[in-house]
Amino acid sequence: METTALLENQECPICHKKTLTLREGYMEIPYFGKVYIYSMDCSNCKFHKADIEIAEKRDPSRYTLEIESEDDLKIRVIKSSNATVKIPRIATITPGPASNGYVTNVEGILNRIKTQTENIKDNTDDEEEKKKAKNMLKKIQRVMWGREKIKLIIEDPTGNSAIISEKAKIEKIK
Repeated sequence: METTALLENQECPICHKKTLTLREGYMEIPYFGKVYIYSMDCSNCKFHKADIEIAEKRDPSRYTLEIESEDDLKIRVIKSSNATVKIPRIATITPGPASNGYVTNVEGILNRIKTQTENIKDNTDDEEEKKKAKNMLKKIQRVMWGREKIKLIIEDPTGNSAIISEKAKIEKIK
C-alpha cells in the first residue's frame, strides 16, 4: 500500500487520548483497479478501524465462489466494511459499527472464521455449543486441505467488495 496521508497524535474516539494514527493510502489490484484504504489505530487502547473504497463507482453486487481445492485458498478477496460474508452452514459475518474492510485471500477469510469459532469453543460452558464449534472447525480444516467443498458469498450494497477470480459468479443486487 502506498501511503498518501498520515496523521498522528489525533484524539481516539474510544479512550480520548491523543494516541490515534490515521492513515490513508491506495493500491492497484490486478483485474479490479485502484482502491483506497483508510485506517485508524490507537496505540493506547488498541482501537482499530479500517475500510476500503474503490476508485470507480460500482453497482451493488453479490460474488459467489465454490471453494473446491487448496488452490482456491489463494484467490484474492476485497471486503468493504459494508459487506456481508456468508459461508452457508458455517458462518455469516454481517456489517456493523465494528466491521472492517480489508484485502485478503480466501484462506484469510477462513482463518478469521476459524479464530472466531475457536474463541466460541474455548469460552463457552454450553456443551452443545462447544460440540457444534468443534464440528465447524473440522469442516473448515477439511476445506483448507481441499477435501471438502463449500461456497463463499460476499454481498455488498456499495459495490466495494469482490472476489478476484474467473471462477467467481457475479450478480447485481438491488
